[in-house]
Amino acid sequence: MESLNNGSGFNEVELESFQRQIADRFQDLGSVSSDELLSLPWVRKLLDVFLSCEEEFRGILVNNKGRLMKPPLDRLIADFYERSVKSLDVCNAIRDGLDQIKQWQKLMEIVICALGHRNVNKNNTNKRILGEGQVRRARKALSELAVGLVDDKDSSQPLALRNRSFGRNNNSSNSQSKDQHRLGYFRSLSWNVSRSWSAAKQLQAIGSNLVSPRANEITATNGLAMLVFTMGNVLLFVMWALVAAIPCQDRGLQVHFYMSRQFPWAASILSLHDKIMEESRKKDRKNTSGFLMEIYQIDKCSRSLSELTGSVQFPISEEKERELRQRVQEMGQVYEAVTAGLEPLEKKVRELFHRIVHSRTEGLDCLGRGHNSE
Repeated sequence: MESLNNGSGFNEVELESFQRQIADRFQDLGSVSSDELLSLPWVRKLLDVFLSCEEEFRGILVNNKGRLMKPPLDRLIADFYERSVKSLDVCNAIRDGLDQIKQWQKLMEIVICALGHRNVNKNNTNKRILGEGQVRRARKALSELAVGLVDDKDSSQPLALRNRSFGRNNNSSNSQSKDQHRLGYFRSLSWNVSRSWSAAKQLQAIGSNLVSPRANEITATNGLAMLVFTMGNVLLFVMWALVAAIPCQDRGLQVHFYMSRQFPWAASILSLHDKIMEESRKKDRKNTSGFLMEIYQIDKCSRSLSELTGSVQFPISEEKERELRQRVQEMGQVYEAVTAGLEPLEKKVRELFHRIVHSRTEGLDCLGRGHNSE
């Protein structure tokens, strides 16, 4: 980092402040308990951190427009925006993953209703006797849940067709609006993703050639090359964490983060990376379709209820029914947590998508005007 001292005081102080803030924010993200890590609220907070960093990054670039058009910074900025547009595919895949969780949510609701925890007269809840039909309905939903929760890496079926805009409403019957909100120059990468699309390969593409700038590049750009490199690593890590948490097509976490611990932000990001990898190696989470805490809780509750309903004999005993209702109540708590956290996260992913589109458009427009004026 010695070469940073060759720049002017203003940019050096601004760069160091930016890097310290990133370090502090990711350290805060990593300071939570294992029960909070990778939960719906935590993932939303992760995206808030990214959006804050991106806003400051954009502000610094705006204040240094004159430098953006000069080599090597023009190339570094263009490379960063190419990484960012690749992340739009990840956003679309995450949106589909959230839709998949909504399907599991519906199955949970079937189980809860069938076994009497919801939509039952409060005065009669404890008196209601479960019948074979209700238990059979719950078993079917639990079986579908079990299939969906497993991360089947050999499956050739995608979670959904990734060809919708984040600008559309949720009414799928309104096909005429499909193309109205699309931005033409993003369509090839972000609106139509093939069935062979791979989250793992996309992450590798985002991280490709993401290397620390050389000393002469840092000097020539007055430290801004290091700013771009820093933001590139933040972008890569956030996309990687999203893929780790949320179900998506061909998930994979084999991404190498080539960052020296001499950077102020590296230790906090690498520490968080290690914590997420530690969660991924736990025996009861290895084969799940995502490491989101709520997915783990759904899996745990559904397994417990599957075992219990599988051993039920009729007429059901009071003790067995009491145990069933206790397990259903636990699933109800998970259901409420998913209900509370899913929609806000979906909105945040949509905000992330539009921010990336806007910032890239603005940045490339600035670079284009600069080159045209020459």
